[in-house]
Amino acid sequence: MTENVLVTRGLSKRYGSHPAVAHADITLRKGEIYGLVGRNGAGKTTIIRMIAAQTLPSEGEVELFGVTGEKDLRQARSRMGAMVEIPSFYPYLTARENLEYYRRQRGVAGNHVVEDALQKVGLADTGKKKFKAFSLGMKQRLGLALALMNRPDLLLLDEPINGLDPEGIVDFRNLLLELNRQYQTTILISSHILSELQNLATSYGFIDKGQMLEQLSAAELAEKCRDCLELRVSDAPRAAALLERELGFRDFEVLPGGAIRLYEGLEAPEAVTRLLVEQGIALTGVEHRGGNLEDYFLNLIGGVHHG
Repeated sequence: MTENVLVTRGLSKRYGSHPAVAHADITLRKGEIYGLVGRNGAGKTTIIRMIAAQTLPSEGEVELFGVTGEKDLRQARSRMGAMVEIPSFYPYLTARENLEYYRRQRGVAGNHVVEDALQKVGLADTGKKKFKAFSLGMKQRLGLALALMNRPDLLLLDEPINGLDPEGIVDFRNLLLELNRQYQTTILISSHILSELQNLATSYGFIDKGQMLEQLSAAELAEKCRDCLELRVSDAPRAAALLERELGFRDFEVLPGGAIRLYEGLEAPEAVTRLLVEQGIALTGVEHRGGNLEDYFLNLIGGVHHG
């Protein structure tokens, strides 16, 4: 049986009367890359901060590597690395000097861990270059190196690719995949760049307004994001009823704004369009398309699914 690395039960955070996160239940198994999907302000950062003990939960429980309770959790968190925003590095120190400072401050044993972390993130050749002269991508890499310095079994990353250029995003993605495959590092990563999460994650959690809406595996998401025929019509509810009654279709979604996403009958779209037109429904657009993570999330927070 695969080991549970992280479990949250009813994890909640309130600021006054405002519920930032409400009863989040998350399970990460060893070797998983879990993509936390949500708009800005949805509660992603708050969840990560509670897991990392940077913010105390109002309710609920965190379990790490099978243990709960503050004493055991403090020990378990030594097996965890976290990158929430770019850490505060000293501008006039080099990459090595900054990491050596944090190594001593945090009591991480072994001088070699600094060099190992720099090698992993591709910063071993920066020499005497000061942090203030680093590009954003280099700063993100150094932040990741700091999170990796204790050789964590669990890595928490909050918007780590925010602000990176396309080349930097690809480099960062490849680095995370290598860590996951070579060291079986379990990763929880949040991002608003949903297309990039789709290149990384093995499972997903969708959050909106502090509420966890759905959790599913990458395989389940791929099934839900399969090819479809998107119809834009004048009367979506009536069109949906016709598709079900006259053509026997049940696998479709009714979206906001008068759109229907049809997942069957794609080989004969003319039968669909003919039926709707003959029944007096105006058809303003027909498009064959494949779904993606962004489409799915937007539909999840605003659409209605049938079938």
